[in-house]
Formats: sequence, C-alpha cells, structure tokens
Amino acid sequence: MTFLAKVCSALKSARVRYAVVGGYAVALHGAVRGTVDIDVALEWSERSLKRAEEALAGIGLVSRLPIDAGDLFRFRDEYVAKRSLIAWNFYNPENSVEQVDIVVTYDLTGKRRKRVDTLDGPILILARKDLIEMKRSSGRPQDLEDVSALERLR
Repeated sequence: MTFLAKVCSALKSARVRYAVVGGYAVALHGAVRGTVDIDVALEWSERSLKRAEEALAGIGLVSRLPIDAGDLFRFRDEYVAKRSLIAWNFYNPENSVEQVDIVVTYDLTGKRRKRVDTLDGPILILARKDLIEMKRSSGRPQDLEDVSALERLR
C-alpha cells in the first residue's frame, strides 16, 4: 500500500472529512506534478483535528510542532498571523519522506470532493474548481503554476 493510500485510509477509518489538496491532488486531476509530502484539508473543527491527529499517530506519524489539536484549534488565528503557520506537519521519524501537512488556512466545509479510485483504494481529492480557487487565493508561485496546469485540463 502506498503512503498516500495509507494516510487516506487512516483518515477515512477515523471518520475525518478530508480532501487531498496539494501536488498529489493536482496530479490525480491529470496534470504533471511531482511532490513528496501529502497536503490535506479538513472541515475546520476541533473534533476533526483531534480525529486526524489520532489517525496520523496511529500510522506512526508525529507532529513536528509542540502543539496538539486543541492548541491549534484555539490559537489558529494567532499561529497564522504571528507565526506564519500555513500547515501542521506530521512526519515519520523512521522515514522522513513520509510527511503529511494539514492545511490550517483552508476550511473544507462546503467544498466539493472528487473520489479517485486507485489500486490501493479510493482517494478523496478537492474538486478541480475548488482546488483552483484555493491555489489561486494562496498566490504562491507553485500554486499559480498548478492553477495554469489545472485550467489547461478543461
């Protein structure tokens, strides 16, 4: 089982409403894109964050930051404004290539997802229109390149 499938399976088992949103999502939509880490968005709630934290811990990942789901939920605005936090990173201490970023500047509530069936099972990615909107609003150069690639798929 791929690491991506393992992460998605763990989140699904924990009943977390998630969507893959980074380079993997761009690639699964059909654009050429390389990436190492897995970026996910969640519905923004303390319960979702706690379930995600537990699910990721269950597959051997640990938080890179000395915070927990409760801290992040309560102090999100401060972390974003004063510490420029964009994502809460989890990594495997035994394999540093295995990393997951929970995007903290995006709320999945009300957004559409697309199911992509892979050999290892279903992967839920952010729907193309919402992914384009998310990436465009970030303004980061790589995200704007992703927008161009996704728009060419039309």
